[in-house]
Amino acid sequence: MRILLSNDDGVFAPGLAVLEEIARSVTDDIWIVAPHEEQSGQARAVTLNAPVRVREEAERRYAVTGTPADAVLLGVLDILKDNPPDLVLSGVNRGQNIAEDTSQSGTVAAAIEGMHLGIPSIAFSQARNLRRGEPIPWDTGRVWGPRVLKALLKSGWPRNCVMNVNFPDRMADDVTGVEVTAQGFRDEAISTLEKRSDLRGNDYFWIGYSSKPSKPPEGTDLLAIYEGRISVTPLHIDMTHHGYRAELAKSLKVEN
Repeated sequence: MRILLSNDDGVFAPGLAVLEEIARSVTDDIWIVAPHEEQSGQARAVTLNAPVRVREEAERRYAVTGTPADAVLLGVLDILKDNPPDLVLSGVNRGQNIAEDTSQSGTVAAAIEGMHLGIPSIAFSQARNLRRGEPIPWDTGRVWGPRVLKALLKSGWPRNCVMNVNFPDRMADDVTGVEVTAQGFRDEAISTLEKRSDLRGNDYFWIGYSSKPSKPPEGTDLLAIYEGRISVTPLHIDMTHHGYRAELAKSLKVEN
């Protein structure tokens, strides 16, 4: 099995090293194509108005001056064009990608790009900031990642979806299980904006997120992570609100 690894934290990110360990639990045929610098929050952006450059950092390891989607595109359509990967893995992201985070996530986007190119794809993320002041528990992914990966490969999944795996912000021994979840939605926006001034008196802004917990229902990725379970969510890119279509069709009548 040939596996292409990517991420949005950059080619030298610690989570990518964890992902490589996870991948090596099933094969040694591993290729890394990832952004040269952090590209968090880029979602499925592709670079259309500037050249994208690739540099070989080491054997089977390439850095791309672009987004996570760019990296997967280049990996599949150029670097590995003569022998494409059988699987795309993205991550392990430094921070959870759950609920509405998934639509902004470059980690998830890299997996979606793989799926779009016809390759089964999985996104892995490590939750953080739920244990105040504690370091990121990277060993949780090292211990549990191979188990989840092998289980997913054994079961398989539809061609039009990606697997979104989130490890809870707990040490490996404290994980309480693995749950197949639905994408949740927070009951309160967690986006933050901080205004500052530079030395010349000009304003600038830092955009970020708070770690305020929600009160999610059972079965959601949010609750699984809060309660210490690994969340596995099958995602697809159909954003149609199917439940509202019929109602909208009845009420939306526009005369010719």
